[in-house]
This record gives sequence, C-alpha cells and structure tokens, in this order.
Amino acid sequence: MSRKILVSAGEASGDLYASLVVEELRRISPDLEFFGCTGPRMRTAGVETVVDAASLAVVGLLEVVPHIPRILGEIRKLLAVACDRKPELAILTDSPDFHLRVARRLHRAGIPVVYLVAPQVWAWRKGRLPGMRRTIRRLLCIFPFEEEFFRRAGVNATYIGHPLAGLIRPSLTRDEFFRKHRLAAGRPLVTVLPGSRRGEAARHLPALLDAADRLYREQAVNLVLPASAHTGVAFFRERLGGSPILAIEGESWDALAHADLALAASGTVTVEAALLGTPMVTFYKVTTPSWVVGKLLVRIPFYSMVNLIAGRALVPELMQSRMTGEALAREARRLLTDEKARQDMKAGLAEVRDKLSRGPVALHHVAASLPLCFDSQESQAGMPAPRRAAAIIQEILEGQVVHVS
Repeated sequence: MSRKILVSAGEASGDLYASLVVEELRRISPDLEFFGCTGPRMRTAGVETVVDAASLAVVGLLEVVPHIPRILGEIRKLLAVACDRKPELAILTDSPDFHLRVARRLHRAGIPVVYLVAPQVWAWRKGRLPGMRRTIRRLLCIFPFEEEFFRRAGVNATYIGHPLAGLIRPSLTRDEFFRKHRLAAGRPLVTVLPGSRRGEAARHLPALLDAADRLYREQAVNLVLPASAHTGVAFFRERLGGSPILAIEGESWDALAHADLALAASGTVTVEAALLGTPMVTFYKVTTPSWVVGKLLVRIPFYSMVNLIAGRALVPELMQSRMTGEALAREARRLLTDEKARQDMKAGLAEVRDKLSRGPVALHHVAASLPLCFDSQESQAGMPAPRRAAAIIQEILEGQVVHVS
C-alpha cells in the first residue's frame, strides 16, 4: 500500500522549492503519493491538486482582508482531504498566514509537519513562535542566520542551504538570448522584475515604466520583462502600451543571468540575481495603510534579503515613497556607468552566493540510511538543499532521529 504525503505551497518560489523536494523523495521512495496545494511546478512533479496555489496569491497586511473568507475555505478544503486520506506527513512551504493555520490543525490530527522556508518571525510577529514550537516537527531554513534564531526560541530548526544554490543557471548563451528576442547586440540589458503576483506588479509598473522611458532615452538600453507563470505575459502586454520594455513568457533566469542590471522587486528574485551575480536595484510598494502598520511592526535593518544576508547595504533599496521612476533611473544609471560601483556590488554578491551555497557541515546518518541515493561526500556541505530536505523527511517517515551539525 502506497504512503501518502501532503505537500502545500502558496507562492511561485515555494512551488518550485517543494517540487524539488518531491522529486528527491520520489528517488528515495518511489511508492510515495503526493497531494495538496499546488502550483505548476508541483503538478509537473506529479503532486495531485486539491487546492490551486494561485488562489492564495495575495500580498499586503491589509490587502489580504477581503480574501480571508476564500482563504479559510481553501484551508477547510485542504484539511478535509487530509483527514480523509490520513497522510503520514505534511510538507508546508512558506506562505505562513496560510500554512501556520494549517499546521495547527494537522498537529491536532496527529499528522507530523515539516515546514520548508521559515516564516520571517525574526523580523516581526514573534508571537508566532510558541505555536511553531508546538506544531512543527522540523523547520527547514534556507537562510544561514535563521537556524540559530529559531533554535534559541526552542523550534527544531535546521539550515539546509538555499534550494536555488547550484541549480540556477541560464539555458541560453547571451548571444542566443539576444538573437532569440531581437535585442540590440551593442546595448546593455536591463531586466525588469515587477513581482510574481498581479497585485504587486500593478503597483510597481507606473514607476518602472517611467524609469524605463528615462533609461531608454538616456542610455539606449535593451529592456526585458520576464513574466512569471502566476502573472502571465498577457497581463503585462496589455499594460505596457508604447513602453520600450519587451515582455516575454518566463525565461527569468536567462533574462537575469545576461542582464547588465536588474530592477527587481524585493523578494526571491533578488536572491536569484545574487546567485547569478547580477547587479540590481531593489524596490517595493504596498498600500499606504499597510506601509504604516508594517513600519510599526517590522524591526529589521534592511528590507532586501540580499542586504540582510550581506549584513550591509549592498544593493539600493527604494521602498514605498522612495520608489519613483526618477530614483530607479538614477540608481540604474549609476550602476551602468560606474564600473567601480558595479565591481564592488558583484564582489558583495559573490559573498552572498557563497553563504547561500554552504549548508550544514554534515548529516551524519543520512548516507548510511539511504545508501542508494547518498554517498559520504554528498553527506557533507556539498549536498543540494532539496536533497538535504528529502533526507530529513525520509528519516522522520522512518521514525529515526536525524543528527545534524
């Protein structure tokens, strides 16, 4: 009889990370069956859809309020199926407003919870920690500073490294990418990344369109916008009008890898840019009420994860009222024309990439318990993060104790 695993993700990045872990678990245990809240990546990996992750794509402290009844309905649907099928374990990925509620109810039902991508309670809402201690069997952290924070708070946390480290790379050469999209070979490439959800992209587009017009007139650049699967290229093409920005379907890693500069919404895409070594200007904007509430609650020195990992203001952050077309164009112009500033940033991004690529020193018993999938070298820090996650999950399924140092 096959064993069942519930897997859930509510974001494009979480959908990718969870799909990678599912693929690794299938290598270890081909008999496993997966179902849950899925995006396109998880569906491709063979996870049966109970809830579509696109229904959870809402951003902002106050913006989510009108959607609460629908989101609670999705929670009830997911939990009803979980109670009926009785999975041996649940893997919940990111999206804490949704998944911490799910985790509490799964815990009460006796279903162990592994949480992938730690909620950012180190920045705000530390009141979530007691509940996390009670309901999460293992928290898998993808940023190096998180493990110590959560362990001090009594949460069983392990840093596994970032899932994209060692994975993210372009599929085309720069020349191939330029030829495919008929870009001017002698001009710099600026990649525009307004966000993976329609709401945030719509808020960011006016300033980005203004910045694009300024840069196109003053610097004669190529401008490309790779649309996420959740947003879709048609959404942008309807809104670009006569803008010099070329909207393309997907290809974000190629567009980032070959860019001379990225204008990137604060989030996972800034980590992708750092791993690819692409200089960037980061930005973000929410509604005014959400910004005011957020300023009262959030206590962190930087908004961008790249700067938090670096421990300094490595990349410019243009947040809320500072995010204007003029400011974006000014910072972009500086990084396109000042070679020293570019090289300093690239050196800093290499440091960030190194930190994200280093996992825990060793997983002592993983290689012995899973000899067909792991060798002694892979049990060291070179093991990819999804494989570390799968090894930990497999040992939980087998009722073993995972020793991580």
